[in-house]
Amino acid sequence: MMMQGEMWSNLGSTMAAIMFMYAMFRQYFPPQLQDYIFRYSKKLSNYMYPYITVTFEEFTGERMKRSEAFSAIQNYLSGKSSAYAKRLKADIVNDSQSLVLSMDYGEEITDEFNGVKVWWAASRTTPKTQQFSFYPASDEKRFYILKFHKRDREFITGTYLLHVMKQGKAIAADKRQRKLYSNSAGQGWSGFKSTRWTHVVFEHPATFDTLGMDEKMKQEIKKDLVKFSKRKEYYAKIGKAWKRGYLLYGPPGTGKSTMIAAMANFLNYDVYDLELTTVKNNVELRRLLIEISNKSIIVIEDIDCSLDLTGQREKKKKNENDEEMDPISKKAKEEERKDSEVTLSGLLNFIDGLWSACGGERIIVFTTNHIEKLDPALIRRGRMDKHIEMSYCRFEAFKVLARNYLDIDSHPLYEEIRRLLKETDMTPADVAENLMLKSDDDEEDETCLKNLIEALKASKEEARKKAEEEARLKAEKEQKEKEQQEQSIKEDVKQDVISAKEVKENGVIPQQLLGH
Repeated sequence: MMMQGEMWSNLGSTMAAIMFMYAMFRQYFPPQLQDYIFRYSKKLSNYMYPYITVTFEEFTGERMKRSEAFSAIQNYLSGKSSAYAKRLKADIVNDSQSLVLSMDYGEEITDEFNGVKVWWAASRTTPKTQQFSFYPASDEKRFYILKFHKRDREFITGTYLLHVMKQGKAIAADKRQRKLYSNSAGQGWSGFKSTRWTHVVFEHPATFDTLGMDEKMKQEIKKDLVKFSKRKEYYAKIGKAWKRGYLLYGPPGTGKSTMIAAMANFLNYDVYDLELTTVKNNVELRRLLIEISNKSIIVIEDIDCSLDLTGQREKKKKNENDEEMDPISKKAKEEERKDSEVTLSGLLNFIDGLWSACGGERIIVFTTNHIEKLDPALIRRGRMDKHIEMSYCRFEAFKVLARNYLDIDSHPLYEEIRRLLKETDMTPADVAENLMLKSDDDEEDETCLKNLIEALKASKEEARKKAEEEARLKAEKEQKEKEQQEQSIKEDVKQDVISAKEVKENGVIPQQLLGH
């Protein structure tokens, strides 16, 4: 017992002496000599230390894009973490029915592959200066550290890391959840922010089987999508970015959004819903593009309403009344103009410029209710490769909806519905609303069809009255223009008579007649 006390006492004295010598060294030795000693002492320790470390940071390219290596390692270590780590982090996935565990920061686990042992650690660094931030988590730098013996360098940098990447990507594919992304407002960004895109799980049930559209057109679109998804080598061969543009146009309620959901479910792609009005300028638009993952559909809905992209490429004229505004109103006007400075040129570069090649296997979809308002440069072939008209519901589309909503393939009322759909314009959304079952009554199917027939008749009558009213207004306008023209001719004749009379009386030709 006495010997143990003496040992601790001696150890304490030794540590105190070392600390004293270190303090003297830092205070009295010249900085250049200190650096020299530290540098060579580090070389000596590295020579004697048998382990090598490799760091895998979360973001690459000046923190603009998430590292695929980091994601693969995170997936690879998830299973091992739940089995061996003592401190874990949990996240809910797969419709809130299962947990995914990963090791917490500062934790270390051991992995063994082909008899070679390695150590993985999760770590993070936070800013040294404390500052207020709405997104404090985005200021962190997260990374994994791999440690292994230097004798295994060749094996680790070759075989083992390839194994980790392959297994990590396979695990990601197995547990992948498709997501619906939306871009955050630009004013919330401060430097790099991981919140440019926020997401929820994409659970839209629409498929091509449930889509109210002509079957031939559906098969054509599906064939085009499959061909695109399998042509990576072809696009590389012809020197084009691996992307394809779709323009969906037609009246409201014709299923444009439903078509996008069906495309995403068919290809198993994520959906990025891009709201252009919240993007401040072309630079932010480019940053959003960089963060979009592969195997995704980029959607800009109602593009004719999003920004001033309707063929007016010239600069906006300055309002002459701006100078007369009071300072507060003028400032408010300036802020309004700052809402979005995305230009047509910036959007065109987003679609098929140099930056569009930052990623692959992407589909860009524009929707519009008024295709005639869009600048031809925006929707030309090569940018919007396939134009799909989402038209009013016809009989083939009705049969799909009836099968989906009523579980019937035929009915005696079908012939009357066929005739009415040929004569009447009604959107698939309106047809579907009339086919929606209100109860489980066995006769409800026929009731729904009768309701649809009544709705079609009412729509037909309304269209007839509207056409008659338009014809009446047109006739009145033409009659008014004709009367104005006749009145103008009468006034000209009257003026000519007066002028002729003046010539006869005075012998002077009036200026009006000289003009003739």
